[in-house]
Amino acid sequence: MQPHKLKQNHRIIGASILVTVSFILNKTLGYTWLTIMVMAASTLIAGIPIFVNAVRAIRYWIVGIDALVTIAVIGAWFIGEYWEAAAVTYLFMIGNYLESRTIERTKSAIQALLKLAPDTATVRRSGKEVTINPEEVLPGELVIVKPGEKISIDGTIVEGSAYINQSAITGESLSVHKAASDTVYSGTIIESGYLLIRADKVGEDTTFAKILELVEEAQDKKARTQKFLEKFSRYYTPLVILLAVVLFAVTRDIVMALTLLVIACPGALVISAPVSIVAGIGNGARQGVLFKGGEMLEKFSSVKMVAFDKTGTLTRGKPEVTRILTYGMPKEELLKIVAVGEAYSEHPLARAILSYADKELGRFDEKPTEVSYIPGQGISFIFEDKLVLVGNRKLLASRNIQLDVCESDLAEEELLGQTTVIIGHEQRVLGMISIADPVRKEAKQVIQRLKSSGIQRVVMLTGDNPRAAKAISDQLGIDETYSELLPQDKVRILKELQNKYGSVAMVGDGVNDAPALAAADLGIAIGGTGSDIAMETGDVVLLSGNVSGLAYGLDLSRATVRNMKQNISFAILVAILLLGGVLVKSVNLSYGMLIHEVSVLLVVLNAIRLRGFNTSLEEIK
Repeated sequence: MQPHKLKQNHRIIGASILVTVSFILNKTLGYTWLTIMVMAASTLIAGIPIFVNAVRAIRYWIVGIDALVTIAVIGAWFIGEYWEAAAVTYLFMIGNYLESRTIERTKSAIQALLKLAPDTATVRRSGKEVTINPEEVLPGELVIVKPGEKISIDGTIVEGSAYINQSAITGESLSVHKAASDTVYSGTIIESGYLLIRADKVGEDTTFAKILELVEEAQDKKARTQKFLEKFSRYYTPLVILLAVVLFAVTRDIVMALTLLVIACPGALVISAPVSIVAGIGNGARQGVLFKGGEMLEKFSSVKMVAFDKTGTLTRGKPEVTRILTYGMPKEELLKIVAVGEAYSEHPLARAILSYADKELGRFDEKPTEVSYIPGQGISFIFEDKLVLVGNRKLLASRNIQLDVCESDLAEEELLGQTTVIIGHEQRVLGMISIADPVRKEAKQVIQRLKSSGIQRVVMLTGDNPRAAKAISDQLGIDETYSELLPQDKVRILKELQNKYGSVAMVGDGVNDAPALAAADLGIAIGGTGSDIAMETGDVVLLSGNVSGLAYGLDLSRATVRNMKQNISFAILVAILLLGGVLVKSVNLSYGMLIHEVSVLLVVLNAIRLRGFNTSLEEIK
């Protein structure tokens, strides 16, 4: 047990005994010197932390709840209401204690994540297995993980295979099979199998460490409603003191004025937003939906329209070459030219071509020169002293290369939903490569869920050609599709959609969509394990690496905002009823404090309900 908790517990026990003795003495002996001494001791023990907090706040020109209670208690003691003073301080102390304990439960998600942090790591050093602290593992070292153990680093499997529980990272409950050359992440658990892993990222650089950091930061970032309430309370409490003075001046009833100070404490109102926000963010983190603060929760709940990127978002982002057509040269030669130029590209289509070339041709050493990446169009490079263009229609049109020779083949492939890469060589088309990127199996169901949840419009923004874009759009039931877009075009269209529909969320993989994610009212990044870029660019990150968390995130954000509004409404209603009770003299000082503290606890308990929120996530995985 920690020292400060021990001290707090002793204070609560001591004050509980004294206030009980005070009550008995007051009922049996009345206000004797013994009764008053015991009440004074109870007031001091329970009230000292309140007085100290009030003085500290006033030093920073903040008149808070503690100041209201302090003034009321001093006033009660001054007019001889010793029992009221003892009861108010005791109830306030107990209320604060229960409130802090209950609020800790709303933060259980981060505590649960912390428990998943690996404690040890077994590394192979000088031919021996050595167990060390995970922070002592060096990049490049070989880490051994056995069944039931947590993986302590992000790394690549060198040997073995295993079923891994990745729920700590992605929220997915089903285990995933991993084998040699696959990537694994810190915080995940091997359920069966054995792995020898090369450490790629260690310590604070691991995905798990970054998720922890983001969740902690998110819980400290305040929602707009929360900021407003805090600002409101800074002006509200001095106003309450002024009203109490006016009330005394008019009625000459000091008890009524002091009771007003106590019942007007805005405790329930001030915490009504943060407890809901913290509980909502914690729930999302457990399910693989990472909100970067309360403001993002509020924005998500008010989204009217959702725009999707295509490649890597609605599709799996792992395209495969399906067909190669050439015009006057062997397929192998065309494939080699393209592979040489794409060797430095990170685009998913380039990776598909390189993977296919590696299988068909093996490795080669030729290098291109003057490689230039043209956003939204493709690349150009010099190979064997000739300019080569690899990209879409816009790229070849910009160099006045006619597509007559391949136009009918292009139309045929695009109608099938294929993405085509055209290869041009100076003034003519050399060939084309068709690439298919399978649609994510959960995409159609997620879009249907969004529409049934009240999203007015679902749109796709893609740099792909119109025919291929339409094929995907028809398959998924998307309302509007915008094709052949450059990054700046996506930003322009998002602004038009914002003017037309209101709040717009953009969903992308965070790699090529950074401008669009930033331009939208809410940027939602498809994170996937190990995607640092997605974690940095999105306001909300779907850690599962697919769109299945999107509908859940929307439902959770709405539930959180609804919970917050319930709390605020309840806090205001209690304050109004108490004020009425004071004015008709049916609420005294101690009853006012009791009701106030009960209302605070009810607000916190209502927020805790969000911990159990869990709707339909499994249905759409």
